[in-house]
Amino acid sequence: MVSQVIFGLLLIAAFAWATTNALKIIQNIRLGKAEHRADRHADRWRQMLLVAFGQKKMFKRPFPALLHLFVYLGFIIINIELLEIVIDGLFGTHRVFAGSGPFYSFLIGAFEWLALAVLVGCVVFLARRNIARLRRFFGVEMTTWPRTDANLILIAEIVLMAAFLTMNAADYKLQSLGVPPYVQAGAFPVSGWLTPVLPENTTALIALERGCWWFHIIGVLAFLNYLPYSKHLHILLAFPNTYFANPEPKGRFTNMDSVTNEVKAMLDPSYVPENAGPPSRFGAKDIQDLTWKHLLDAYTCTECGRCTSVCPASMTGKLLSPRKIMMDTRDRMVEVGRNTRKNKGFKDDGKALLDDYISREEIWACTTCNACVEACPVSINPLDIIMELRRYTVMEESQAPTSLHTMFSNVENNGAPWKYAQADRARWVDGDRGSVIGDR
Repeated sequence: MVSQVIFGLLLIAAFAWATTNALKIIQNIRLGKAEHRADRHADRWRQMLLVAFGQKKMFKRPFPALLHLFVYLGFIIINIELLEIVIDGLFGTHRVFAGSGPFYSFLIGAFEWLALAVLVGCVVFLARRNIARLRRFFGVEMTTWPRTDANLILIAEIVLMAAFLTMNAADYKLQSLGVPPYVQAGAFPVSGWLTPVLPENTTALIALERGCWWFHIIGVLAFLNYLPYSKHLHILLAFPNTYFANPEPKGRFTNMDSVTNEVKAMLDPSYVPENAGPPSRFGAKDIQDLTWKHLLDAYTCTECGRCTSVCPASMTGKLLSPRKIMMDTRDRMVEVGRNTRKNKGFKDDGKALLDDYISREEIWACTTCNACVEACPVSINPLDIIMELRRYTVMEESQAPTSLHTMFSNVENNGAPWKYAQADRARWVDGDRGSVIGDR
């Protein structure tokens, strides 16, 4: 009874803490502006099934995709066994589902092979990061903590899978020795290899099995509560993020309703917009100016670096890193969320996402090619955030690179980005090409 009470209290505390962290994440995401993403349900479900469940975009790089699939499936499916562990812990039973016979043996055998696949996959991933030192895992934004976070998770998964297999091996040996309550149950195709190295003493075997059992469940509950502080939150958020991703073709930018209404009013003086009020701000300067979907993107970022590795601006040595855009957005969101909860409302801290976290050089280095959006395995869109920051600098501050100011002036005066007048546009038809080209 003592162990059951301890287990129950541990379970309640873990889920209470996880719920508190989940509410903080929801509050932080709600700092963003409202945005309608509740349309085209069939397209969104298809998108989520292919990208999040099916990991379609991961397979552009087959080798890491296959390893990730092993880790993903293994970690999700093995945790089905947690249901049995929870029931056993609360009611003092042992392998409560063992009565299902051959099906139970099939499940335990499958869990063990998957645990081995997870273990091997995590070892390879560790080697890729720390021995092969792949370039995309490094960068100015990949400071000590992001690199440590990735390694901690991989090591934790290796240790958890090792504990799971050791627990099964000890259980299997106790079964073979006929020690109650370790009745014959399950098949152990992987952990069976470990039985020769385990102690023969029954007391030591029970201590080993119970120790690994407690370590496994405590490790899983600790992992659950570590997720909100880690990039591995994408394990949970990848599914809603891909569902709410923009199903429109890439490259189609949104128009601001206030600007659209103003243009329509200029073309038709009788036009009356539905929402005549001016926007609070053109574009985005800080977290509150972005939408909730932008902030969900930031929380979902896996920091894998695929976006930065295909970014042409980054390749040519410019300051831009799409991964840094998402990491900076998340860091600022967490800071604003903490400020808001502490002060019962946001208290100006003299900082903003633009300039304090993301520089103007970064946002103007972007070519808007959408390579980062295409490369992201969980449908994150750094380009949207970059464009909102650009909108603010241009429409609120009238600040932009000199070349753009020239283009804006030409569009205003000539109706085209070039400096020659509208009347000269068709001169090339009459054979006077040299003059027009020379004007350019």
